[in-house]
Amino acid sequence: MYLPDQKVDAAVIGGGAAGMMAAAEAAKRGLVTLLIEKNDCFGKKLRITGKGRCNVTNACDVRTFMANVPVNGKFLYSAINRLTPQALMDYVEALGVPLKVERGNRVFPVSDRAADISQAFERSMRSAGVHTMNAAVRSIKTDGGAVTAVVTDRGEIPCRSAVICTGGMSYPATGSTGDGYEFARALGHTIEPPRPSLVPLTSPGDMCRDLMGLSLRNIAMTVFEDGRKIYSDFGELLFTHFGLSGPTVLSASAHMRHFGEKKYLIEIDLKPALDEQKLDRRLVGDFEKHRNSDYINSLGELLPRKLIPVVVRMSGIDARTKCNSITREQRHALLHLLKHFPVEIDGTRPISEAIVTSGGVNVREVDPRTMRSKLVGGLYFAGEVLDLDAYTGGFNLQIAWSTGYLAGNSVC
Repeated sequence: MYLPDQKVDAAVIGGGAAGMMAAAEAAKRGLVTLLIEKNDCFGKKLRITGKGRCNVTNACDVRTFMANVPVNGKFLYSAINRLTPQALMDYVEALGVPLKVERGNRVFPVSDRAADISQAFERSMRSAGVHTMNAAVRSIKTDGGAVTAVVTDRGEIPCRSAVICTGGMSYPATGSTGDGYEFARALGHTIEPPRPSLVPLTSPGDMCRDLMGLSLRNIAMTVFEDGRKIYSDFGELLFTHFGLSGPTVLSASAHMRHFGEKKYLIEIDLKPALDEQKLDRRLVGDFEKHRNSDYINSLGELLPRKLIPVVVRMSGIDARTKCNSITREQRHALLHLLKHFPVEIDGTRPISEAIVTSGGVNVREVDPRTMRSKLVGGLYFAGEVLDLDAYTGGFNLQIAWSTGYLAGNSVC
């Protein structure tokens, strides 16, 4: 615990992934370090990431990592090279948490327990001599253009430096309520408007609502912006009462940044394993097999039951048409629908439902070699409070670890 009469070299605000890393690294360098956390435990958001398993990082090289950061990736060059994904994996295993690599190079603790990661970093902080304080920060004081104190609801903490690691605005129940943006703005920093990323998407009309609860695996998905292809993926998606969710959809949302200005359409290839010729032969065979049946009753071997009435309606073929009466043109129209099933997208779910927040402290006002503010002496940033976000798969947590590591090793 922090003793009020102690002099603090570095006050770290926020006890998430970036904050715990920054605090531990600063303390290892001999700095009197205080970590201030308003929650009653550290790593509250960390403990629920990866559905409670914690996707620690992505086991890829730096070049691949950078390709998965669509926003301000160049800013991260120094931080990622100081603590690469492999270096982080070694770091975590040295803390006593064995790791494993799964599909897509996603890295998880062998135990599948996110709490093991959080607890390991808590042990690391204790071992390094980090002081801790359960308090809510109200503001950061400066004098002569440099940090002098952090003001909390439990009093004022004099300090030489402050590291803002308060996260974004996603999962507000974990404490990510945008406090850091206000601290930074009050000190003259520009805040890029926060918006949700890695978030479910909304769709107008009743189609998705009719398909609510239907999960599709092994589909191919393409995103169009004003008719131009901007992203494609393969995997799983889920229809909901409001639109679409699931891994492919969350990744796609990171590319869809101009709602209100541009129009977005997702096309789903329901049968990516079959090219158009093979799928056409499949349809010919199914219609021949059910030649005396109604069209709506002929698709049970091809599509999930819940999807059939929607496909029938969208195909424009009367549901009671006998299969032996379906024309070549009608069959080709159905084939096109199965390979290009359209879902109009008009927005995202609220930022509170996003995995990460896009937007935040403008990185042009932060030194990428140190994470130090270019505007205020002794002020540093790390993690999601910065205008940085990446695709799903462990990349965002790696950003938190790497920027926290760099800030902790730069603060003075």
